[in-house]
Amino acid sequence: MNITDHEAPLDDEQIDGYIKIDRYNPAKINRIATHYQDILQQLGEDPSRQGLLKTPERVAKALQYLTHGYDLDPAEILRSAMFEEDYSQMVVVKDIEVYSMCEHHLLPFFGKAHVAYIPNGHIVGLSKIPRVVDAFARRLQVQERLTNEIRDCIQETLSPVGVAVVIECKHLCMAMRGIQKQNSVTTTSAFTGAFAQERTRAEFLRLITASLD
Repeated sequence: MNITDHEAPLDDEQIDGYIKIDRYNPAKINRIATHYQDILQQLGEDPSRQGLLKTPERVAKALQYLTHGYDLDPAEILRSAMFEEDYSQMVVVKDIEVYSMCEHHLLPFFGKAHVAYIPNGHIVGLSKIPRVVDAFARRLQVQERLTNEIRDCIQETLSPVGVAVVIECKHLCMAMRGIQKQNSVTTTSAFTGAFAQERTRAEFLRLITASLD
């Protein structure tokens, strides 16, 4: 855990190797809110007006929620639901929603992740793959590092024959400021093991673009 101040967070509950996320550290909330009150003043606003009275606290709680991945152990999430199984074909979990915060401008980027692995004696509960994606995404990130972290965590924890990760996201730092290109999408990929082979990688790409309709 990465909680300082020696205070137990609110509504703290251990579930399957990770901590329930709808809780806040009161001491951190107060400190962050104080800074945001000053930021509002520096922007030319009046923090004492009715519409902004609770804004610093709301922003502080939002930030703590949006970065709660620092308090999660993605490898432990996987280990909490690992099972021995004689299955050696590709397992694909696609269209996993991704919401993260760009570390350069603290603006959101969001989209979808597609993750596959080929078991080598162990499989993992399917819900754990999206939880691992979320644990890394709910930190200050760049999409390139996020892609590699998901890949490496699954490879190091499950020791599969191979891992594939593709992430497609829109970045508000490009849409709202700077170049202001609203329709651009950034795609990143990372592969290990068998997915370095063209045939295996092509099968994965075909599966994540296929429709069940």
